[in-house]
Order: sequence, then structure tokens, then C-alpha cells
Amino acid sequence: MIKVKEAMFYTKDNDKIVCKLCPHNCLLSEEQIGFCRSRKVINNKLYSLNYGKISAINLDPIEKKPLYHYKPGSYILSVGSFGCNFNCHFCQNYSISQFYLNGSYVMPSELIELALKYKSMGNIGIAFTYNEPSIFYEYIYDVVEHINEDLDIVLVTNGFINIEPLEKIIKKIKAVNIDLKAFNNKFYKEICHGNLQKVLETIKFMCKFIHVEITTLIIPNLNDSKDEINDLALWLSKIDKNIPLHLTRYFPAFKLEKEPTPINTLIELKNIAKQHLNYVYIGNTVALDNNTYCPNCKGKLIERMGFNVKSFLTSNKCPFCGYELKRFLTK
Repeated sequence: MIKVKEAMFYTKDNDKIVCKLCPHNCLLSEEQIGFCRSRKVINNKLYSLNYGKISAINLDPIEKKPLYHYKPGSYILSVGSFGCNFNCHFCQNYSISQFYLNGSYVMPSELIELALKYKSMGNIGIAFTYNEPSIFYEYIYDVVEHINEDLDIVLVTNGFINIEPLEKIIKKIKAVNIDLKAFNNKFYKEICHGNLQKVLETIKFMCKFIHVEITTLIIPNLNDSKDEINDLALWLSKIDKNIPLHLTRYFPAFKLEKEPTPINTLIELKNIAKQHLNYVYIGNTVALDNNTYCPNCKGKLIERMGFNVKSFLTSNKCPFCGYELKRFLTK
């Protein structure tokens, strides 16, 4: 049974190791663990500590990722490990992202076999989620190397990964939801301990190859200004105005104890974002319209009540006016 596995992206700098997986580029001494808490120097080599260690596994609706335009109404086997290369003050999954966990060891072949077993229940593949999947890299790499076209691979990620590792797996990934934490670098630096520009580079890169949706958790007085959301939506629209944007409601978690985001704020910001984007949704709340409408005729394409989904689509064309729907994949 594998306990640790040698990391794929690192260099040696005299008596130290430089991790090259993410833009932190951690410079590590012997026995030192990286910022992500999942990579360690052992005998002058860098090892992944979370290889195959599963902390959470569930069969989830694809909409829970959230992915609204990728095979709506499907289910996907969702898997998480431990660790993260951010330290967000508001982390919803801090119990697995910010601490070391042993988890249950699952070989890549076993995970693939389980995903295939659940196809009869509507499963379309495997989503790496819950904690940051990019620092689970070696395991994901081994899974995608052995998977076939019967299963889709999905990532739910903060997008903080170097381009070289991403290039090696991007052609095996089908869809991704990138958590764009904010549209100001001060927020990234002080609240997440990351870098906005590096995430924007990842978004632009991924949009060239696969289906991409974006999520931004709206936190009162931190990233909820009208100007910021306007700039965020405008930036996305310059890539493609059909990229779905999910504005989700914040609730107190981990180190942040602000009041939950007012519903009116979310509605107002949605209206601002829709000036630039065709598809904007509000998440983490109920009783709001999260249906999908045709950008051309406004006909209802998908009806959503929580995770209950009714699609009126039979192809990537609007059934009412024939408008071609871009960045939209039906079953």
C-alpha cells in the first residue's frame, strides 16, 4: 500500500527543494512540509503525503459542484483528500483543507471501478473536489492516465496551479469550476494568501480547452462592491460572455464571522454581472430563480428547484428559437 508518492514537479537548489506545482514555489529544507500541508521533503526528495488518501466521497448532483451547463441533471462521484494551497479565512471545508488527515487509501484503479459501478445510478464520472484538487496532483494524474471515455473527470479548484502541470492533464479533464475568490489582489493576499493574477492566467488557459464555470463567494464589505463585480464580469465576458458565473451567498465559517450576505446584495450584483454575461446564477440560497434561459428569446431551457432539474434541451440549440447555445453541453 502506497503511503507517500514522489512528487512530479520539483527542482533541487543546493540542499533545498523547490516545489513547482503551484505559484507558491515553496523552498523546502529536509523534513519540511509545504504551505499546502500535503508535500514534504524526505531524504532530499519531494513527496506527496495525500496520495490516494480519501477524506470524503459522495455521489453528488453535478449542479452541486456547481456546474449548471455540463450534462445537467447528472450525478458525479465526488472525491476529496486533505490540504490546500490557500488559507482562506472563510473556508467552508476547513476541517479537511487546513489540517492533516490520514483518510482511507483508495488505489486509482479502485476509484475508477467504483465510478463505473455507479454509472447505473446516473454517474458520469469523477469530480475531485471538497479540498483543493491541484495538490492531489499525482493521484489525479494516475487516475486520468488509466480512465477511458466512459467516465468524465471534473475539477472544482481555486485555480492556483502552475501551467506546466496543468498542461499534462488538461486534455483528460472535461469540465472545471474555478473559485474566483474576488477581483482584487488585496483580498487574495490578505484573506486567501494567494495571487489573483495567477488564477486569472489559469482561467484563460482552461477556457481554451474545456468547459469552465466560475464561482465567487460574495462576502459583505470584502468583495461585494458593485464596481468589483462589474469588473469581474466584464473581464470574463472578454474571454466569452457565455461563461456561467455563480455568485454564492456567504455564511460564517472558519475564521470569518461576518453576517451572511444579504439576499438583496446578491440580486443586485447578479443584475450588474448580467450586463456583461449571458448566464449568472445565485447560489447557497433558496427561493430565487436559478433557471437557465435562452439569451436570445428568453425561453426557459432548464428549470431548477434546488437540485431537482428539468431540462427542455435535446441538443445545443434552443428548442424555441433555434439559437445556438455555446459553452453548454447536454447529456
